[in-house]
Amino acid sequence: MTLRPALKPKPRPAAGTVRTPGPRKRGTRPGTGERSRPAPRRGRRGNERKPRFAIAVTAAFFGLLYLPIGVVALFSFNSQKSLTVFKDFSLRWYGAFLRDDSLLESLDMSLRVSLVAMAGSLVLGVTLALGLVRCRSRLGSLAGLIMLIPLITPEIVTGVAAMLLFKGMGITLSTTTVMLAEITFSISYVTVVLRSRIAALNPETEEAAMDLGATRWQALRLVTLPALLPSILASGVLIFALVFDDFVLAYFTTGVDPQPLSVRIYSAIRFGVQPTINAVGTLMLVGSILLIVLALFIPRLFGRRGGLDLLSGK
Repeated sequence: MTLRPALKPKPRPAAGTVRTPGPRKRGTRPGTGERSRPAPRRGRRGNERKPRFAIAVTAAFFGLLYLPIGVVALFSFNSQKSLTVFKDFSLRWYGAFLRDDSLLESLDMSLRVSLVAMAGSLVLGVTLALGLVRCRSRLGSLAGLIMLIPLITPEIVTGVAAMLLFKGMGITLSTTTVMLAEITFSISYVTVVLRSRIAALNPETEEAAMDLGATRWQALRLVTLPALLPSILASGVLIFALVFDDFVLAYFTTGVDPQPLSVRIYSAIRFGVQPTINAVGTLMLVGSILLIVLALFIPRLFGRRGGLDLLSGK
């Protein structure tokens, strides 16, 4: 008969000490000695499942949206006059556009209207945005709500209202009326972009400039406006692109001759679509895309965040 050695009792921890748990065995639940069940593994197919229906709807949406534009761009390079049969690539219709005096005259008018509308809306929009941000009264909040009305009002309503206003005042519809209408329509876009950007500026910077001896006008010109320059330039490019492509407002406020390019194209396709119109539409599309891309990346040129943050004024 063998004698087993007596087990020594474990020393009890002193009063006031905290008992720390020892190392837990792998595969056991904390606080118990029971083994935990391993988590079920998901297969690769489960992790890579994609919403096929949503992808199909998205593809159909973009197809219906951009397929007609692609067809117009493709047939603008057609060597034949046919709009249904494509034969060879050619720049024939682009040359015909450059030789068409009426289309070139309309292009010149659209460029002049866009430049004037861009300059006028920037001056008024920056002033309005500064006033709305600095005004702390209820009148400022009411003015901010009124400023948003042109953004939600149908453009055809704005066009008809502008036409009735000009005719009621005895003003003959001409290039000037188109410029005035486009400036009025574009002010809200500039104000929306710049308002949140001005609100994000630190007012202490302008106050520090005035503490150093600058007047309020000098602080605005030397401190605030340079900080807003990227947003101002980007807003101007966007306004130029919007006004250049605008049709509804220009249609109701333009005179007999000359007409903006968008109105001239509409008048031409009423008697049949010509291949020259495809070339003009392709050039307008490419120009608008380049302007919008430039507007979205202008803040990056100044070392600021660009992209879609421009639309939120960041």
